[in-house]
Amino acid sequence: MFPRRLLSLPATAAVLLAASGCSSTDAPASITVPSPPPEEKALCRALHEALPESVAGKDRQDPEPRSELTAGWGDAAIVLRCGVPRPAGLTDWRADGVEVEGVEWYAEELKDSARFTTTYRRTYVEVTLSKRFGDVGPLTELAGPVTKTVPPLFSETP
Repeated sequence: MFPRRLLSLPATAAVLLAASGCSSTDAPASITVPSPPPEEKALCRALHEALPESVAGKDRQDPEPRSELTAGWGDAAIVLRCGVPRPAGLTDWRADGVEVEGVEWYAEELKDSARFTTTYRRTYVEVTLSKRFGDVGPLTELAGPVTKTVPPLFSETP
């Protein structure tokens, strides 16, 4: 295990609001489809089926290339990738995290967006949010499907 700081939802929202600014793009220009092992790919397929048709008032518009490992809402304002590799910064004891609706996320600030990657799950699920959101609100709508389809890494029962 690694030590980490866990930010509260309001603290993370404040950080993202402070860091947000005018941006000419809503999300990455291209989407790379992950290549997880078969057992993780099965979890991602289940997640893909459970994802909502809208998030944060944005309709589902999956990015190109289309894949059951990716999803998007609002012209790529919100992009989800399932089965991504473990983020390199996750091992840093100073790594920022946030818990949203029972799902723990590793938080990274990017130039034009913020990226959140699940932790302590059987596969990593990454969500990139356009900075125009200014908070982690969209994660509240994605936490339920993640909880339902991607089991925790460690079981709480013996």
